[in-house]
Amino acid sequence: MSINTERDIEANLQIGPTDQGMIRLYILAGDLEIPMDFEPEEAEEIAEELRAAAATARRAKPRR
Repeated sequence: MSINTERDIEANLQIGPTDQGMIRLYILAGDLEIPMDFEPEEAEEIAEELRAAAATARRAKPRR
């Protein structure tokens, strides 16, 4: 499976700070729970990657 492989899986994503000063991405898909904790600097890097991916996706999206 690659990033371009579509899957019909429903998941819930929650993002927020923890009481330990970390940023948590919490993914819930069926019975699977994935808590992922990041330092604030790592979370900022991830946010930059998301913004860059969104910009690339916008340019690749066919116009209607």
